[in-house]
Amino acid sequence: MSAQIIAIDAMGGDFGPRSIVEACLACLSANPSLYLTLVGQPQLLEQLLTQHRGVDRSRLQIAAASEVVGMDDKPSVALRGKPDSSMRVALELVRDDKVQAMVSAGNTGALMALSRHVLKTVPGIDRPAMVVALPTLTGHCQLLDLGANVDCSAEQLLQFAVMGSVAAQALGIARPRVALLNIGTEDIKGNQQVKQAAALLQAAQGLNYIGYIEGDGLYRGEADVVVCDGFVGNVLLKSSEGLASMIAARTEAVFSSGVFSRLAGAVALPLLKRLRRELAPARHNGASFLGLQGIVIKSHGSAGAEGFRSAIERALVEIREDLPRRLQGCLTDRLP
Repeated sequence: MSAQIIAIDAMGGDFGPRSIVEACLACLSANPSLYLTLVGQPQLLEQLLTQHRGVDRSRLQIAAASEVVGMDDKPSVALRGKPDSSMRVALELVRDDKVQAMVSAGNTGALMALSRHVLKTVPGIDRPAMVVALPTLTGHCQLLDLGANVDCSAEQLLQFAVMGSVAAQALGIARPRVALLNIGTEDIKGNQQVKQAAALLQAAQGLNYIGYIEGDGLYRGEADVVVCDGFVGNVLLKSSEGLASMIAARTEAVFSSGVFSRLAGAVALPLLKRLRRELAPARHNGASFLGLQGIVIKSHGSAGAEGFRSAIERALVEIREDLPRRLQGCLTDRLP
């Protein structure tokens, strides 16, 4: 198997470098063909690495970056005020073909702005879109956009649909079902933006557009790709994460509320643990910035080591499938 080389913005996220280093070492142990470049403050990263005995440094190196993009920094600050940030240096490694992808848990707005500036978009794409795989009753659904583009035109929603379809094909779905997220499935439902996008998707060649879908239909697995603007997508994603956490907490509370409940909980415990693992937000962490001339994966800022590891795994999939090249090859045929 050929090597996969990924740059890691080691300074981003709510928990800082400690959990990121832990996730990186776990991924290196599980993937013999993986090589990582940690981008950040060398002295701090070296100190963290020394806390892990027996680390194989042959597939791990450090690239120096003197600045950090804060979680509350405006994109303009990241673009013009911090030329040596860990986020920007990692993106430049992708641009210069020194690595095949980059992963960051840092400021989403800054990462999007820097990604567009450093890597540029694939011809035919106005804006990159964030996409993530959500669990459904029948497998997974690719949802985009997740917040990178709060206001979208109908033409941009068409671009998102095409990119999401290609991403789903790369993950093994031969003819992905594409749907527009709406407040109903009837043709008369929705705002003008959604109705205009529906007309464009119906006319698009090579796109398996199946119409509107509601939020419950997404989780029933009625579509493989669901398209919406970033405002709606972000609300849906955060609500889903909160709901999963609430159900897990409520279930634990019920099974610990009395003697008989605890006995029942002991019997059901293996199944409950399995369900919690399958639905845990950390397992599905890692949103891809589709439409860039390079692979960029955004980890949730509050993700711990397990969640950040999932983001690295998403980058590995896109490297193996050479997703940016596949996108560029398909867009010409499917976009007007």
